[in-house]
Amino acid sequence: MASEGNTVSGGLRGRRVLVFPLPYQGHINPMLQLAGLLHARGLAVTVFYSHFNAPDPSRHPAYDFVPVPDGLPPYSPVSVKETAEHILTINSSCEAPFRERLAALLGAPGARDDVACLVADAHLLTLMDVARKQGVPTLALRTGSAACFRNIMANPMLCDKGYLPAQESQLDLPVKELPPYRVRDLMTIGRSRDEHDLSCKLLSRAVEAVRASSGFILNTFDALESDVLATTRQDLALPVFDIGPLHKISPAASSSLLLQDRACLEWLDVQAPASVLYISFGSLASMSAADLAETAWGIANSGQSFLWVLRSDLVRGVTEATLPDGFDAATRHRGMIVSWAPQEEVLAHAAVGGFWTHCGWNSTLEGVCGGVPMLCRPYFGDQMGNARYVEHVWRAGFVLDCELQRGKVEEAVRRLMKSKEGDEMRKRAQELRSRAAQATDGAGSSRLNIDKLVNHILSLYKSSQTR
Repeated sequence: MASEGNTVSGGLRGRRVLVFPLPYQGHINPMLQLAGLLHARGLAVTVFYSHFNAPDPSRHPAYDFVPVPDGLPPYSPVSVKETAEHILTINSSCEAPFRERLAALLGAPGARDDVACLVADAHLLTLMDVARKQGVPTLALRTGSAACFRNIMANPMLCDKGYLPAQESQLDLPVKELPPYRVRDLMTIGRSRDEHDLSCKLLSRAVEAVRASSGFILNTFDALESDVLATTRQDLALPVFDIGPLHKISPAASSSLLLQDRACLEWLDVQAPASVLYISFGSLASMSAADLAETAWGIANSGQSFLWVLRSDLVRGVTEATLPDGFDAATRHRGMIVSWAPQEEVLAHAAVGGFWTHCGWNSTLEGVCGGVPMLCRPYFGDQMGNARYVEHVWRAGFVLDCELQRGKVEEAVRRLMKSKEGDEMRKRAQELRSRAAQATDGAGSSRLNIDKLVNHILSLYKSSQTR
């Protein structure tokens, strides 16, 4: 586009953007996709990264990579509370080494004159503070939805009004100040006092990180969340850039931490259109062995063709998740099991007619772009709120919120894939796909906002040079 060329010729060529993702798969992907977009506009990119869940620099040879020792063991948190504590620990353990490495980078001949800003995950408040103290402007990236961030900003009000900490008897109570949420859809870690206090600390830090920054970047698009984005712009005294879906617009190579089994694409090639249910619960969600067995038999009894991502660590307390005896024989010739899949390509494949998902935001956006209806089984964090939007606002799927029993699972699969109601959901999902395509095409809203973001980065660079 002409605007891209004008932006580069306006002074960005050779300027450098620093990025620092939160080291989880769902956060690394959009950050490196954003880096790919900025690099395509002429910006040099330096990726700071922790040793925990380190990305593979060989997949991104155009970027510079700077490791930041975190001193953390190679351990993945297994609960929501542990994940929240781990995020805070990453901030504190990376603070001093990041300060040293950033100072070394800025101290290299001519380097300070080239650095435009740091783009950091909004959960890395401590590291953003480090950058600002060294004279580097910061931009905050939120890898969740605009609606999720509205929920996060409203957390003090939700506590004041007694919605949180959530009580069992109030889970279905509508949150009239934050439609369409019910209490059960709100961002929270747990219901104990310790969990509530930890949740409030984590969320308040994310809001502070955004408010203290020079701009706010969201992986969403206007036609999907127009009302929420308008409210967010009113509430924040800083520029807001909705530039998603990033996976549809970025030239970046894959940053998957897990090995993708691409043979599943060949298997999909010989399946009938819209005939396959794709099942994936993301990179962190887990379930009990009993739930896995009931899920498996529900899928088997449905008679539905399926592609199932079965991570080895999906079942809590075991090292290798295994399906029940007899499942393979019952589903032979109509199913495929993989340990990890190239999900963006899978969901864009004509053979896929439905998506059973945990409703992480990346997966939700990829389902939207694939135009497939969603069977939602959220587990933690923003997933409940995302599922609420899928079912209640976009009406492109529904939530399976009962106990996982094989009869209920079979019924849900048939409802999604075979019913008239499922067909209506599919039509609405395809409408969402069209909206996403419009946002990322030519002069679509996301393309225009990328131009605005690049020009904003240039203005930050110019301002920093005059100080």
